[in-house]
Amino acid sequence: MEPVKPSSVTPSKNKLARTFAKVLHVRTLTGIAQADRPKNAKADANIKDDENMRSESFNKDDEELQKKMATEALLAKVFASISAVKASYAQLQHAQSPYEPDEIQAADQLVVSELKTLSELKRCYLNKQLDHPSPEREILAAESKELLSVAKTYEIMGKKLESQLRLKESEIIFLREKLEEANRQNRSIEKKLNQSGSLSVLDNLPISGLSPSHLATFMRQTVRYVRSFVKLMVNEMRSAGWDINASVNAITEQNVVYWNEDHKCFAIESFVCREMFDSFNSPNFSLPNESLPDKSELPQLFFARFNELKSMKAKEFLALKPRSAFAKFCRVKYLKLIHPKMESSFFGNLNHRNLVSSGEFPDTNFFTSFAEMAKKVWLLHCLAFSFEPQASIFKVEKECRFSEVYMESVNDEMPVEEESEPQVAFTVVPGFKIGKTVIQCQVFLSPNQGKKSHLNKAK
Repeated sequence: MEPVKPSSVTPSKNKLARTFAKVLHVRTLTGIAQADRPKNAKADANIKDDENMRSESFNKDDEELQKKMATEALLAKVFASISAVKASYAQLQHAQSPYEPDEIQAADQLVVSELKTLSELKRCYLNKQLDHPSPEREILAAESKELLSVAKTYEIMGKKLESQLRLKESEIIFLREKLEEANRQNRSIEKKLNQSGSLSVLDNLPISGLSPSHLATFMRQTVRYVRSFVKLMVNEMRSAGWDINASVNAITEQNVVYWNEDHKCFAIESFVCREMFDSFNSPNFSLPNESLPDKSELPQLFFARFNELKSMKAKEFLALKPRSAFAKFCRVKYLKLIHPKMESSFFGNLNHRNLVSSGEFPDTNFFTSFAEMAKKVWLLHCLAFSFEPQASIFKVEKECRFSEVYMESVNDEMPVEEESEPQVAFTVVPGFKIGKTVIQCQVFLSPNQGKKSHLNKAK
């Protein structure tokens, strides 16, 4: 049997199907193309509009950026010119001392030039002429100029400081030379005072050769030692945090007027002298249990004590004779003058007081200074009782009118109203009377509030 061929089976039907399929295919392609064509045109238009908008926005941003860069360039130029003006003005000032005309002229020209530049920048800003092909380069150039001007200003300041340093060094050298000269003069004066004072003049001098001038000279030496100890004590008070004003008010009248803050030390000196010279007019001098010979033999005894101690250091004498009358005097005066609270605040303990009470003596600068002061006061007492009749001390009451015969003021610069006499606020250092001779006491004066005219003989 032969197989059936495809062409022989329904040939007309197959041909019609192929024709129908071709027509449908063409119409379908035609429809799609017709439908797609307007849609693509609309998309192309939208894309073009977006591109135009983005281009306009980019151009606008670029324009704003250019304006911003131009403004920053202008400001950079302004700051650079201002820095240049400052540097030129600093150079102008520096060139005036020492005077350098060429440098002054050059600095003046630079100032004028930069001021013209600032004026031109102002004109450009007002006329809105800020466009520049390369603002970034202008900014860098302006910043570089500003940094150079700042560096120049610091360089000139450095030269000025070096000049001032050299000037200060020369002043220091000059003042150091003056200080050395003053120290030499002080040493010379001190040497003359010591040579003319009682310590040297009284060597090998018989008691019959004593005169009031010896006592006056030795009194001045004693006052120097008292003030040296007062200075040390005030320094200790300040180091310990003491209220100096309260301390001064506690030992003197609170209504005393101090025209100079340093004058408050006179109140402390008055307190020290009051304690150290207490019982000076008594032969026993704060030693009631000390036995003494007959009154006729007292001048020889005291003059011998004076000669025994005058050439020795107080510390050495105390170590050599810890039970002597002078050693007892040091113990009594130290325990009376230096309050336990004061010593505790100064040193944090009472070791000084405990040693002195037990019959020993501290080995410190503070006690050594006290002992040297006590030695001078003790020797002054011995010298006063070497005279016959003996010398006596006196002090001045508060509100007494000032008398140049009996008093010497420690605050002469106090302002005094017309037709007003100053009066005594307190006695700083007592005075001496030897027969008809008077050695002036030292007083602190205050404005007149009343008048008294009498002296008190100290105990």
